[in-house]
Amino acid sequence: MEIADLITADRVIANLRATSKKQALQDLARQAAQVTDVHERAIFDVLLERERLGTTGVGNGIAIPHGKLPNLDRLYGLFARLEEPIDFDSIDEQPVDLIFLLLAPESAGADHLKALARVSRLLRDKSVCEKLRATDNRDALYALLTEPSTSRAA
Repeated sequence: MEIADLITADRVIANLRATSKKQALQDLARQAAQVTDVHERAIFDVLLERERLGTTGVGNGIAIPHGKLPNLDRLYGLFARLEEPIDFDSIDEQPVDLIFLLLAPESAGADHLKALARVSRLLRDKSVCEKLRATDNRDALYALLTEPSTSRAA
């Protein structure tokens, strides 16, 4: 599974303005509702419930909020680069400025886990994150996110 299977250029937000974790999740839920045809409140509630289990702020300024919804037909991703880092209750207590939202059908099972692993692998790459932080151009962000992993490994 590649990142391009999860997002399209119109699901990349180059300058998300949020001052809190809750506001960032609300804004992302609103954006996700437009592409999934699922009510934004349902998306927000699933994301909040997941955060109650433990933060999705994985460290190094990165968060990967995710959840499963019954009305989805496939996996959906959204990426946001925040204008200013926010507190996300991250495991390393560092503020977050890169967020990759992942939504999956309730029946996704292994596909959901594979997608999470793929996103995590991509965002663990320090050089990719540096490049993501260095631009606020949506097309450039999308290109960086969807670059085939083989070209990054070279």
